[in-house]
Amino acid sequence: MKRKEVKKVQKKKNFKRRFFISFIILFAVLLSIGGYIYFQAYQATSDSYSELNRDKSLLREKSVDIGNDPISILLLGIENYSSGGSNGRSDTIIVLTFNQDEETLKMLSIPRDTFVPIIGENIQDKINHSYAYGGAEMTINTVEEFLNIPIDYFATIDFAGFLNVIDIVGGITVDVPFNFSEDSHDGTGKLYYTEGAMDLNGKQALGYARMRKQDPEGDIGRGDRQKQVVEAVIDKLTSPSTVFKIDNLANEYGENVTSNLKLSELMSFYKEYRNFNTNNIEQLKLDGTNESIDGISYYVVDEKSLETISTELRSHLELN
Repeated sequence: MKRKEVKKVQKKKNFKRRFFISFIILFAVLLSIGGYIYFQAYQATSDSYSELNRDKSLLREKSVDIGNDPISILLLGIENYSSGGSNGRSDTIIVLTFNQDEETLKMLSIPRDTFVPIIGENIQDKINHSYAYGGAEMTINTVEEFLNIPIDYFATIDFAGFLNVIDIVGGITVDVPFNFSEDSHDGTGKLYYTEGAMDLNGKQALGYARMRKQDPEGDIGRGDRQKQVVEAVIDKLTSPSTVFKIDNLANEYGENVTSNLKLSELMSFYKEYRNFNTNNIEQLKLDGTNESIDGISYYVVDEKSLETISTELRSHLELN
């Protein structure tokens, strides 16, 4: 064999060797990242786990299996900055129902001033006060009674966690429906929003999701903007680049999220819905009117609208 041919063969061998070694190193790194992610997820879910005083909802005949059954999740955004982190109220109340056969998600934002019986207190009040009275468990019981659906899982996140998660994923983009301004939650100044596509950091996203007084549709318009934020966050969290931010996200989850979802259930949920298309999110709306009762403003839901929403959610959960 000629010298040039020998060199050519040697170069090919060296290239194959380097490629093979690089592949092995990459595989080892991915394995170590996978193990690290599992450890971080385990630590975060252990820190955030909060067990309910029940095995299942009383509106369920048997416990649900995330891999096989449609499920419901109650998301609570807790306003506790004005109370020093204690006795907060659920500023945001969102019910999500997932049906894996249909690959659909239904989302209902319950106006925080909705006039309901508070289960466990024997009074009627604004639904967001249920959290201040009895935490997540009382809110879950109140929502179950109000909508006549089981709540299988819940997750609460406070304002600090909401801000930090959005900042960690690099912000979100939303379609602002009209120009408006909003006071920042911490009293540091005004936040300004202009109609059209707009990139928001954590503080801006919080103000965008919370504003309602300047919205012509009040709490309903607020619900539409919250849906935008939820969709945008889902898009960011399911993007490939999120794997490199898992450390910070896991820390936030452990510090600022409380949930009854175990790691095994979170992994089952991810397996079922990792390819979920946010276009399959359908937002539901509770019709009603703002009324003054004993000098206090409440949102009184139309009974026919409530019955329609309840029936639709029960159907989506495949309940009789």
